[in-house]
Parts: sequence; structure tokens; C-alpha cells
Amino acid sequence: MKVLITGICGFAGSSIARALFSRLSDVQVWGIDNFVRPGSETNRLDLRRRGAGFFHGDVRCASDFEQLPGVDWVIDAAASPSVLIGADGRTSSRQAVEHNLLGTINILEYCKAHKAGLVLLSSSRVYSIPGLQAIPLKQSADSFLFDDTKAGPPGVSALGLTEDFSTSAPVSLYGGTKLASEALALEYGHTYNLPVWIDRCGVLAGAGQFGTAEQGIFSYWLHAHAQRRPLGFHGFGGRGLQVRDALHPNDLASIVIRQIANTGAAKPGGIFHVAGGSNNAMSLAQLTTWCDDRFGRHPAAGNSAIRPFDVPWIVMDSTRARHTFGWEPEITLPQILDEIAAHVETHPEWLTVTGA
Repeated sequence: MKVLITGICGFAGSSIARALFSRLSDVQVWGIDNFVRPGSETNRLDLRRRGAGFFHGDVRCASDFEQLPGVDWVIDAAASPSVLIGADGRTSSRQAVEHNLLGTINILEYCKAHKAGLVLLSSSRVYSIPGLQAIPLKQSADSFLFDDTKAGPPGVSALGLTEDFSTSAPVSLYGGTKLASEALALEYGHTYNLPVWIDRCGVLAGAGQFGTAEQGIFSYWLHAHAQRRPLGFHGFGGRGLQVRDALHPNDLASIVIRQIANTGAAKPGGIFHVAGGSNNAMSLAQLTTWCDDRFGRHPAAGNSAIRPFDVPWIVMDSTRARHTFGWEPEITLPQILDEIAAHVETHPEWLTVTGA
């Protein structure tokens, strides 16, 4: 099997590449990366040793695909992953569209030319912000909890959001470009008879992630806490009650491998949640308590002002992936945090290396 990974030196792309080499006996892996993310160069040497072929290029540039060999599958892990892209004062709306939609179009044209299948890594942030804000919640001392005594929007339960939750605007420029990419991928798959899988991922977390406060929050929080960098609870009373679920990239790699090795158990074209779920969910306040116990006390400042696109609770229900592929996350949140903490302790320079 021949596989091309876009963004191969990012956290998701490099993790999937390593998994392909370790779990498949007959696989050839190529990758394309523009290496603009600080820290991405740290993955190139290791992946080259494992046998990966590299092309220095940018998915936004159609001509960069002309140099690539034909493959059986493309795994699209190239994106600007911050929900604040185009609204953070550092990036533009055009950059959001070029990174996360124009790049997808170029990838789809490449798949069309080579009759390659596609695994598109998407995001939990394709869901309606008003819809997410309307989810009924109650407060514990240190976390928001789903309130099952009240009626909520369709597509949500205590297990989390399902794939049927509303994607009505507004979802952010980031979410909009990812949602448009999903629609185009499915249309290309239908029109040109290409196998397409779409994985809406929860928050990825693990050692070696290039985390910032807007992306990779679990990794960033541990590194910043240990380095005594300023941390803040923003919005929702400034108490850190907002909740996310965490997914280890090895668990993401597990379902991707099942999808590209699919022998007909499921027809390509589906959208799946690939996330840690309710068992791997934690609030920022709970995460801070965990860090206090591991690294010593370091309080986060409270700020009750809600920033654009902030939502109080995103937990994703991966029941569809379990029923279709027999997949569920195997790496628990305590294991993920322990792995990140060990990396924190051996790489105190990591936030500087990765430009956080």
C-alpha cells in the first residue's frame, strides 16, 4: 500500500506515519510538509529513518502536487488548526480559506488524478456555536456537566455530541472551512468514485505536541504550568469549568489504519467522530488541579469575559465509529497526562522550540 500524508511532520501526521510503519508490513509512506510550524523539523529525521519519503511543499500550491508520486491513499493532516484563525489579529481570513479549503481542493484534484482514496481529518469545531451554547449544563465545584433533566438540542446526550448535531452557522471561519472541505470531499468521492472517510477529531493530546492555548490545550497547559507561564481561565465565570475530551494520536491512527485497510465492512463516505469521549473529558479547573499535584501549585488567573468562539462543553460521542469499525479509544486520559508530563520534565525548552 502506498500512502501520502499531508502535513506529515505535524503532530497528527507524524503520529499516523509512525503507526503505519509499525503496524502495516507492506506500506510505503510519502509526506508533504511546508515546515512552517516551529518544531515540525524535529519529526523529519525520525520519519526519514523509518523510511518515509519527503517533499517540501505546500498544499495551497497546486503545482507542488506535480512532483508527488501516485498513491493508493491520502491522509490529509495539513491544516491551520486554530479556531481563532482569521480572527486572532495575527492571521487573515484569506489565510484561513487558503490553508483549510483551497488546500483541500488541491488534495482532491490529486486524488482524482491518481484514483486515490482520502481520509480527511476534520474537527469538532464544525458544529454550530449557538447550538453548543444551548446545550443544557449544570455546575459542579470544578466542572460543567451535561444536565440530562433538561431538553437539549438534537444530537447530544451525556455521552456527547453525535454526528447529527447542528452545523448551522456561525461555526467560525476555521469551522466553516473544515465543513466546506468535508462537503467537497464527499462530492468528489461520489462523482469520481473515490473512497472517502471523514474523521471529526476531538482535541488531540500527547507527548511532543506543538501545543498552544488555541490548539493542543492539554499539552500546552502542562508545559506552561510547569514553566510557570501565565495561565488564565477565560469566560464562563472565570473558574475554568469548561470541558473538552482528549484523544491520543495513536488511537486516531488506529481508526485511520482500519479505514484504509477496509475490506468492505463499511462503504466509504461516512462521517465519524474520533474522540476521547466522556471517559476522557476534563475541565480546565480539573486539569489545573492535576498539574498542581504533579508540578506544584501555579494558579490560573480568572477572567469572566467570553472570547469569540468560546463554548463551555464539547464532548464527542464516537458510538458510530465503534459500531462501524469496532473502534474506541484505548489510551485513557490519566495515561495521556502522564505521558505529556514525562515529556514536560525532560523537555523544559519545548514551548520555546515550538514557538508557543
